[in-house]
Amino acid sequence: MQPSTSFSSTADPARTSFDDAPLNRFHLRITALTFGANFSDGYHLGTIGIALPAIAPAFGLGPAWEGMLGASALIGTFVGSIALGWLGDRIGRQLLYLLDFLLIAIASLLQFFVHGPWELLALRLLIGIGIGADYALGPTLVAEFVPRRLRGGLLASLTVMWTFGYVAAYYLGSYLVELGPDTWRWLLATGAVPAILVVLLRIGTPESPRWLLGRGRVDEARAIVAKHLGPHVDISELIEQPKPEKTGFSQLFTGGHLRNTIFGTLFYNCQVIPYFAIYTFLPVLLARMDLGIDDFLSNGLLNAFLLAGGIGGLWLVARCTRRGLLIWSFLVMAVCLGIIAVWPHGPLPLILGLFLVFTFVMSAASNLEQVYPPELFPTALRGSGVGLINGASRVGSAAGTFVLPIALAGVGFTASLLGLTAVLIIGVISSALLAPETKDIALD
Repeated sequence: MQPSTSFSSTADPARTSFDDAPLNRFHLRITALTFGANFSDGYHLGTIGIALPAIAPAFGLGPAWEGMLGASALIGTFVGSIALGWLGDRIGRQLLYLLDFLLIAIASLLQFFVHGPWELLALRLLIGIGIGADYALGPTLVAEFVPRRLRGGLLASLTVMWTFGYVAAYYLGSYLVELGPDTWRWLLATGAVPAILVVLLRIGTPESPRWLLGRGRVDEARAIVAKHLGPHVDISELIEQPKPEKTGFSQLFTGGHLRNTIFGTLFYNCQVIPYFAIYTFLPVLLARMDLGIDDFLSNGLLNAFLLAGGIGGLWLVARCTRRGLLIWSFLVMAVCLGIIAVWPHGPLPLILGLFLVFTFVMSAASNLEQVYPPELFPTALRGSGVGLINGASRVGSAAGTFVLPIALAGVGFTASLLGLTAVLIIGVISSALLAPETKDIALD
């Protein structure tokens, strides 16, 4: 479908509902502006993974400090997602959506000037807080603006940008770290460049009409819809929707919301724990597997499959049910990683092939991380719910990232990867028991 700013003359334009409005330039713009958090998250994880081998000798760091710095942005993301997701439900999405990337830009730039691990840790925590806020607010804004029939594809496209950010960091980092012992400073500081661009482009972003209607600000909501979606988009159905009597954070743990809160927290954690742990320390794992091929070639293949999986996942999200895609992806990944764990020195075609399949499926299924959470909660709780799920997932991913290098040194490769396989099996079981089907539903 081609973007347009006008509506078909074959339908009554006065009755075009908000949820079924034709795709226009604004829908694409609000989605594109939300790419920033995902790209930055992947980029910052990728750069710290590349930079750590140079930072460790410069600051005299051991495995515990390496794990902490690798997980630091993830810990900050936990705080930012929960606190600022909740605040977004209280004061609105728009202002925080602008300020979070200002924080990321400043903290990223200051990494160039650090003199020790504590300073770097503090800055990466701040970067994580900004990213976490955007993870809660960005998908919420996109979901609350875009037509329901295109919501899955547009939200899934956000995750693809995570992969682009991670891969960009890998290639740029691989080049920079070869230029000298202090080039890791330049690598980490480059995260300010996309952040500054996002801040400038987000100026003028409107507030969510759904949030405004929840606050009784009907005229403001109508004006925003008329300006950005067209004067003939009808929001009467949204106005007439009953408003919840209670909207506090505690409502996520009551009634029908509790099941979705538990499910969202479990599925997201079971995806990101192995993802972040494995791809933060990918060079270390590949060295342990001793595939017998050039490190740059093996890394390049895996990064290519990350990109292919992210792009292929857009098609899968559009074609498959949410529930079916989630369950089967967990099952395939568990089988692949389990075989690699118990037979790391098996035949090269088998082990490399399994790792490539695992990488493709992991990247494809991760598209659901931006699609599922906004569909699980009503408008009054969406920022809090998405923030909670994102934040809780970062606790798991931070723990996995912190523990993996220690586990590799302590219990070895096989036991460490079997632990990650167990996480994927939990994902299969919890999704089969709890996952609702939300494809094409109208948001409350």
